[in-house]
Amino acid sequence: MQDIQLLLEQYGGWLVFANVLVEQAGLPVPAYPMLIAAGALGGAAGWLAPWLAATVACLLADTLWYVAGRRYGARLLGVVCKLSLSQDSCIRQTQRLYLRIGVRALLVCKFLPGAGALSTVMAGLTGTAYRRFLLYDLAGAMIWAGSALLLGGLFHSVINDVLDLLGTYGPMGLGVLAAVLGLYILARFLRRRILLRSLRIIPRVSVDELMQWRQDGRNPLVFDVRPEATSDAARIPGAIAVDLKAPLPALDAQALESDIVVYCACPNEVSAALLASRLRAAGYPKTWALRGGFEAWTERNHGA
Repeated sequence: MQDIQLLLEQYGGWLVFANVLVEQAGLPVPAYPMLIAAGALGGAAGWLAPWLAATVACLLADTLWYVAGRRYGARLLGVVCKLSLSQDSCIRQTQRLYLRIGVRALLVCKFLPGAGALSTVMAGLTGTAYRRFLLYDLAGAMIWAGSALLLGGLFHSVINDVLDLLGTYGPMGLGVLAAVLGLYILARFLRRRILLRSLRIIPRVSVDELMQWRQDGRNPLVFDVRPEATSDAARIPGAIAVDLKAPLPALDAQALESDIVVYCACPNEVSAALLASRLRAAGYPKTWALRGGFEAWTERNHGA
């Protein structure tokens, strides 16, 4: 443990800064364990440097995401979630949280895996004033980093025992930790691949096909499963907002023979395909997911 302690004493601030910056950039590299270790080894007197380093790293990464959100808008959400291990739920849950409580989500978003970068993008996307964003982001970063340091201080004896064990076995112990992290990432990746494979059977319809259907008088029911669809957000004309977690919408008998198109704003149309799968299982066979989702619709119509 002496080598680890010496390393944290000499470069602890920089190690924490680098780890937090990478995590807040959106990569699945957890920084919380590093902060807990710093809290256990540093004691209350040694918390200031890692606390400041983590806070500055958060503010730097979050400001960049905020500016990018203001400039690139909703298109950036899909890019951010491609870095996440839970891409579809990543967008849906974070948007729902931010739309429900607003900029206050920044106080807790760092405790939710994958939500930190997305919440700051949402702040920029929704036009939150930078001063207001910075105030809540600063508070959220200090609460998040401070809680990890406090946990490290409270359970320092247990954490020191773990670090002693790692120090005793040296590279082998670090290898075990790396293997555990690798298995976690692999399990999440495989889980997602299985989900995507199961949803491939849901047929897709392109934006051009949907527009042609409407021109031909074949008017399908269109469902919008985006979290923000329940607000005044723009939608495809005639679309009905549907909560993905709510019971299936009540449809009349005529809908059994009608085409139904579901769209979302998530990678691989996962949320749309999930609702389409439920509708097909409930007896609505002519249900489709819109390929490319709402982004494809806006790009097609803005380019027209």
